[in-house]
Amino acid sequence: MPADLAVIGLGPYGLPLAQAAVAAGIPTIGYRTGPEAGALSPAEQRRMLSGGFRPATNAAELGRVRTAVICAPTPRGADGGPDLAQVEAAGRTLSAHLRPHTTVILESPVHPGTTEGFLRPLLEEGSGLRAGRDFHLAYSPSRVDPGNRDFTPANTPKVIGGLTPACTESAAAFYGRLTDKVVRARGPREAETVQLLETNYRHVNIALVNEMAILCHDLGVDLWDVVRCAETKPFGFEAFRPGPGVGGHTLPQDLTSHGGRGLRMVELAQQVNNRMPGYVVQRAATLLNEHGKSARGARVLLLGVTYKPDLADLQGAPAREIALRLMELGASVSYHDPHVPAWSVIDRPVPRADSLYEAAADADLTILLQQHRTYDLQGLSVKAQLLLDTRGATPTGAAHRL
Repeated sequence: MPADLAVIGLGPYGLPLAQAAVAAGIPTIGYRTGPEAGALSPAEQRRMLSGGFRPATNAAELGRVRTAVICAPTPRGADGGPDLAQVEAAGRTLSAHLRPHTTVILESPVHPGTTEGFLRPLLEEGSGLRAGRDFHLAYSPSRVDPGNRDFTPANTPKVIGGLTPACTESAAAFYGRLTDKVVRARGPREAETVQLLETNYRHVNIALVNEMAILCHDLGVDLWDVVRCAETKPFGFEAFRPGPGVGGHTLPQDLTSHGGRGLRMVELAQQVNNRMPGYVVQRAATLLNEHGKSARGARVLLLGVTYKPDLADLQGAPAREIALRLMELGASVSYHDPHVPAWSVIDRPVPRADSLYEAAADADLTILLQQHRTYDLQGLSVKAQLLLDTRGATPTGAAHRL
């Protein structure tokens, strides 16, 4: 059966899209833009293959689909902005095989203006076709929330901004097969800026509550109780909770690296969030000192080293910097994570604890960095000699909270 859709980039944005398309009965091929690969269980892989998904190694197959969606990763570049190297590679590869009437959609996180000013020239130059006349071009921000069982592609609205009204409608027709609601933006720049706003909203609010955590600790106030009470307000408030840092694949974006006006609040939020791993280590050293122990030579167990609970994804997880800083203080660091069988920090393997309770009882300090569902936090708080909870997950009074 010929494929209807090509997903270019099989990382954190492309794989969920491919899964959703297969679930909707759309014959789909997946084309890698680099070494990226999302984490799929063997059962999920079998389900996708049986549902009509095919990995493609021949780029010529990209010219035989009606819709091509570029989902290439855009990690932070040297200038602090998104690195478009894989988007460029995807665009050049697709352009060599692009046929008239194809709908091309970009989903990668990018600065406003990238679809028109960067991707469009690549596609037109390589194909000899004209965007908006010979093929459709649009942008749609990825709204993937890994591990979220309440919001799936089917019930999460998709925002679409096309180069022309016809481009928007063509992209809307495609996404209408995947989701219950399609939201039309005025154009690709507006759709790209939606992604900018949504990403920065998360980072700014996490920064606010992280700074509140530090303030409340200094004041002797229980922040977790403050948040619990505040979230009962039915309007004008959305609860965010502090943590040891901010991970994930979507980075906060400040337009200064793109020649635009800087977003001062975003810059400040990055500063606040970037200092959280150091603050956790500072609190850890203080706790050890208060209990008559030095960080040098202390046995420290890190629980949960992924960036999100119940996932194996390590992208941007603050655990790496926390482990490194503890090692620099002379601590002996080990970890436990049911989703991570092996872990290294600057090419230095970190010992993995097999028995959680035994390791917690043996450690001078246990630091909960990620609240995986499998952790019995009540039992853990009893077994651990000293427990620092950065997620507010343990029962009140059972641990030292961030």
